[in-house]
Amino acid sequence: MGSREYGLDGTTLTRVAEEIRAVVDMGIEVCLVIGGGNIFRGLSGAAAGMERTSADYMGMLATVINSLAMQNALERIGLQTRVQSAIPMSTVCEPYIRRRASRHMEKGRIVIFAAGTGNPFFTTDTAAALRAVEMKCDVLVKATQVDGVYSADPRKVPDAVRYDSLSFMDVLANELEVMDATAIALCRENDLPILVFNLHEPGSFAKVLAGQGRYTLIEEGN
Repeated sequence: MGSREYGLDGTTLTRVAEEIRAVVDMGIEVCLVIGGGNIFRGLSGAAAGMERTSADYMGMLATVINSLAMQNALERIGLQTRVQSAIPMSTVCEPYIRRRASRHMEKGRIVIFAAGTGNPFFTTDTAAALRAVEMKCDVLVKATQVDGVYSADPRKVPDAVRYDSLSFMDVLANELEVMDATAIALCRENDLPILVFNLHEPGSFAKVLAGQGRYTLIEEGN
C-alpha cells in the first residue's frame, strides 16, 4: 500500500516487481505468496466482532486482489506470471494445482499463490511455508518491514537486539514474532531455511539471495 493508509499503490507495485525481476535475472526460480492486510485483515475483522471464519475468507479474497495486481505489474515489465488460487475462481485465475504450478516454473514463469491455504484459521505465513514445501523450494524468503528478526519490534523498542542467525527452536522457544508457530514448525520439519529481510530497501531481494546485505537466516541447529 506504499504510503497510503490502505489499498494499492502503483509506484510500490512497480518497485516490488522490479525487485523480483532482478532476482529472476539471476537465474532463480520464483514463486510468491502475497498477503491481503492492506485491504482486509481477518484477525482485525474478528476482533471487531465479525465471525472469524467469514473474516478469514474475506482476508483470502483480499490476497487474490493483491495477487492479480502483482501479476499485472510483473507482466508490464515483461515477466510471464500465473496466479493460482486456493479458492477456485476460474474466471480470474487458475485453481491451485501443484503439478501445474511446477510446470509453470519449469517454463520460467513466476507463480503467485493466492487465497492462502484456502482454509480459515491459517495465516498467510503458513500458506507460504506450505507452498514452499510443496514446490520443493530451496529457501523461504519473508519480505517484511525491518531488516531481519529482532528481540522486539525495533520501531517500538529502540534497544531491541537484531539477530544475524537463529535456529527454528530459538524462534519457537523465545516466541519471536517472525512467522506464526505453525509456519515455523512446518519449515523445521521439512528442513526449509527462512531468510527475513527488509523489502523497503532498494535492491535488497537480490542482495540477500546473493548472501549480501542485512538479513536474518533461520535454519535447523543454527
